[in-house]
This record gives sequence, structure tokens and C-alpha cells, in this order.
Amino acid sequence: MPEARAKKGAAGDGAARKPAGDGGNGGNGGDGGTAGTARPRRRQARGEARIAQLLQAAANVFCTSGYTASSTNAIAREAGVSPGTLYQFFPNKEAIAVELGDQLLDRWRDTYGAAFTPSHIELPLNRMLDAVLDPLIAFNCENPAFSVLMHGSEIPGQITEEHDTLHATMLSRVEEILVNYVVNVPATQVHRVAEMTFMAFKAGLDLIMAHEDEERDAYIRELKTLMFRYLDPLIGDDSPHLAPHARGGGTA
Repeated sequence: MPEARAKKGAAGDGAARKPAGDGGNGGNGGDGGTAGTARPRRRQARGEARIAQLLQAAANVFCTSGYTASSTNAIAREAGVSPGTLYQFFPNKEAIAVELGDQLLDRWRDTYGAAFTPSHIELPLNRMLDAVLDPLIAFNCENPAFSVLMHGSEIPGQITEEHDTLHATMLSRVEEILVNYVVNVPATQVHRVAEMTFMAFKAGLDLIMAHEDEERDAYIRELKTLMFRYLDPLIGDDSPHLAPHARGGGTA
């Protein structure tokens, strides 16, 4: 993040980290010059590309080694740059993790926002589960660093705080959807069901992430079956979202 990048480099490199010609600080470059507008724009574009390269390398290293065991040297090697180049953009591993975490959290908000769209409430239970779960599972499978950065005792506090806030928001969205499916169920029970459903998803997601290819697909089906069989009896025969055809097959 900008305030993190303004700090001096860590890892005992000893030298002040001044932005190089490709400008890691939004095109200011730190050179004090008064170059024309074209050159700063090019520097900014190159700087953004370098930051994206470093963040992708960090994601790979975090997934391979875990956050705690990762180092800036390993991230630089993965990115194919020198440690000095890395320090032009990030003062330490924590700053890299915070920026990567911010980007992933923003994308996760967009993903679950689309997954919990109001139109899905009109679907039968089995199809609603597909519509909600598929994009959430796909995001996590495509971004394994998200799981690494959202858990662990040594993850920077800013990331964990934002994740906890997001967790509470998602739980509320699950509860809002369930209210539209269950009939004549007290609010306290709906809340308990929402928590159980959310925790079942998280546990199932851990298993899904631990497998690949056909076995991963099998665990995705198992998770959907589990959630359908848990929620289906709670809906009630007079629910407008009852899906009799689903009970005879499909997800269940």
C-alpha cells in the first residue's frame, strides 16, 4: 500500500531505497525532475506492471512455502528480479502481503456480491446452491493465496481484521437468503442455520482445495449434496422455493 511503500527497506539491506526509473510510487519517480507528461506515464505503467509481477510471484511463494516461511529473496527469485528491484516497490514482506491481500479481498467482495444476487433467491434450492457456491469455489481454486493470507497467526493484522469484517458480512447475506426459503422459522433458528451452513461451506472448501481435477469435482458435488440435504427439510412443503424434482435427483 502507498503508506507502506514509503518506508525504508527491511531485511538488513542497509541502503535507502529510492525509486528507479520505472517509478514504483505512481510515476513520481523520486528523481525531482520536471520531465514531460509522456515519460512519467510510461514510468507509471512500467511500475504497475512490475508491482503486478511481484504480487503474482508473492502469491506463488506464499502458496508453496506458507506465509511465515516465505522471504523477500524468494519472492524476488520467483519474479526473476533482484532483491533491490523488489525493495523499490515494497519495503518488506508484510507490505507485499497487505497489498496482495487488499487486491484479493476486493475481488472476493465482487465475487460474493455477484453470487448473492437477489435473483438467485427466486431459484429452487438445488439451483440456488449451484448459483451461489460455484463462483465462490471457483474464486478460491483460482486464487489459492487468498486462503493462505486469510488464515494464520502471523498474517498482518490489517488483513485479518478486514477478513473478519467480510466474514460477518457474508454470514448476514447467507441469513438473508435463508429467510426467503424457510417458512415459519424463528429468527434465532435461522441465524443458527446460517452459521451452520456457512461453516459447512468453509470446511468443505478446505477439502476441495486439498484435491485437484476429478477428485476436486467429486468433493464439490459432496459439499452441495451435504448442504442440500441439510437445508431441504427446513424449507417446508409450503415454501415457494420448494423443488420436488430436485428431491428426486439432481443435487441430492
